[in-house]
Amino acid sequence: MIRLFVGLSVPEDIAEELADLADNMPGARWIEPQNMHVTLRFIGEVSETVAEDIHHELARVTSKPFAYEGLGLETFGQGFKAHALIMRVSLTPELEILQGRVESAVARTGQPREARKFKPHITLARLKDSNPDRVQQFIAAHNLFRAGPVGVDHFILYESKMGKSGSAYFPLAEYPIS
Repeated sequence: MIRLFVGLSVPEDIAEELADLADNMPGARWIEPQNMHVTLRFIGEVSETVAEDIHHELARVTSKPFAYEGLGLETFGQGFKAHALIMRVSLTPELEILQGRVESAVARTGQPREARKFKPHITLARLKDSNPDRVQQFIAAHNLFRAGPVGVDHFILYESKMGKSGSAYFPLAEYPIS
């Protein structure tokens, strides 16, 4: 079995800027810059055969190059239920089209469609038992941070491997868009 997702890479300079925002907030596990990405479709664990089918379907996806921007910080979940600190990403028509085509490609391999609404973001930290006031203070202090525009001319099929300090992500295939 292999654990997969499809995403957009974050340029190294922007990932480093985002990583530089990290502070010693209790309960926050900060994401390493090399693991920052915009998820287009989480797939989960599949067999090698299904992974190969997914690869072939993703290779058929067409789209046009576009750009996105990072637009400020927020959390997934509220108060003590906040579980991730994220940077919002602009939902451009081109990004929405690409995500829809990736979703359709994955569904053609027999995978269930994603039930959650697509909300493009870059995860900065996983939160567990973080003080909600401290998290909101952090957001208020950094909410004017903007990133981009980031040009997109490809998307990536990633493998996710669990480790002691969280997941690490490895590109398996890149798919150009033009």
